[in-house]
Amino acid sequence: MKKIYSILLIIGLMMMSNSCGKENPVDALIPYVRVNFSINPNSIEFDNLNIVGNYAYVTGGYRGIIIYHASLNEYKAYERTAPHNFPNDSECKVSVDDSGLIAEDPCSGTKYILLDGSVYEGPGTLSLKQYNVSFDGTYLHVFN
Repeated sequence: MKKIYSILLIIGLMMMSNSCGKENPVDALIPYVRVNFSINPNSIEFDNLNIVGNYAYVTGGYRGIIIYHASLNEYKAYERTAPHNFPNDSECKVSVDDSGLIAEDPCSGTKYILLDGSVYEGPGTLSLKQYNVSFDGTYLHVFN
């Protein structure tokens, strides 16, 4: 029994040490702005967020936030500041294209998949900055 406990303890410590200190490079690049708000996706203001695959722009973050309804009870929140060539292209804000699944940086042409924020196409190498999201069935809380 002690051997199993020791092995589980070692595995747990290894997992914790691997997760510590791994900061997303885009988090260090784009200035930190405190984000902490809740919205009701069922409200009239955000009624388009009721449908999977839809999105909304909201104020907050460094230059605005895209909230994307990824699946039944899953939402994603991304910073609109384009990470490619930031801060040289300091006015570039990503916008969702007509497909509703891709966000594009108008300055570099880099395209990002809204399911995970990763680069889909273009010269960019960094994913979009992502904020934490929790959904309790009524309210969507976005925070960092």
